[in-house]
Amino acid sequence: MQHDSSTYMTEVISLELGQSAPAFSTLDSKAISHNSNEILESGKKIILYFYPRDSTPGCTTQACDFRDDLSRFESKGYAVFGVSKDSEKSHEKFITNQELNFPLLMDEDGSLHDAFGTWRKKMNYGREYMGCARSTFVIDTDGKLIFARYNVKAKGHVAMLARELGIDG
Repeated sequence: MQHDSSTYMTEVISLELGQSAPAFSTLDSKAISHNSNEILESGKKIILYFYPRDSTPGCTTQACDFRDDLSRFESKGYAVFGVSKDSEKSHEKFITNQELNFPLLMDEDGSLHDAFGTWRKKMNYGREYMGCARSTFVIDTDGKLIFARYNVKAKGHVAMLARELGIDG
């Protein structure tokens, strides 16, 4: 689902609840392959969250919240994956420094961002630019989206997601 630069700015998709999630097969920063169809067929659901940049304050808060709540999500059959366009080296440093216990997927070419519609026009101090909209998608075992939200806040997001998925406490 690659876009050429002329159509890219106008053709950003927005995925919604109940839609089929785009299938993906990609490597994490340790060169381990993750195939969404295989994960779903194994009976696990997928939490795929997109974040702008490794080791920045908001992204660190969000990653550490997923780290701290991972056992709750896993106990309910969810596999958690973070995605950014950062390099393998950057991901590994982030994982090590924050003791992350889930994989960070490689997406340097932006193909996952394109497929999920997370590479969007953003505004900062009056300047427009393209960047990652912090977004989270939850894919049920049937491949359908049971949660799809763009432009989420880093702080408190994981607790809100747990509530929405009914895995409080």
